[in-house]
Amino acid sequence: QVQLVESGGGLVQAGGSLRLSCAASGRTFSTYAMGWFRQAPGKEREFVAAIRWSGGTTYYVDSVKGRFTLSRDNAKNTVYLQMNSLKPEDTAVYYCAAKVTYSSTYYYYVMNEYNYWGQGTQVTVSS
Repeated sequence: QVQLVESGGGLVQAGGSLRLSCAASGRTFSTYAMGWFRQAPGKEREFVAAIRWSGGTTYYVDSVKGRFTLSRDNAKNTVYLQMNSLKPEDTAVYYCAAKVTYSSTYYYYVMNEYNYWGQGTQVTVSS
């Protein structure tokens, strides 16, 4: 299995930046993609971004394109979500997830396609 440890959340003013980290351990060689999802109070969990582990191609929900950047460090088995120009509507618990089953990239957007999840880290953006 894969274990995921997230860090980097916090409280920031609108327009500020945060960088979330997700360190993976365990059977990381079996991971096809890493994703970030978020869940705001009273809302369902939604897709934010994903990265194909082999090759590093990234995918983003429209609302964060141009503001968020997903990257990976293969040597550290770590992915980073750089979040710039944060808005109050970005406030949520952010979850890192690992997908270990093969599929087309269409399924990188689908929460149920991910097999392992981190504990979540709170991001709060004040007005």
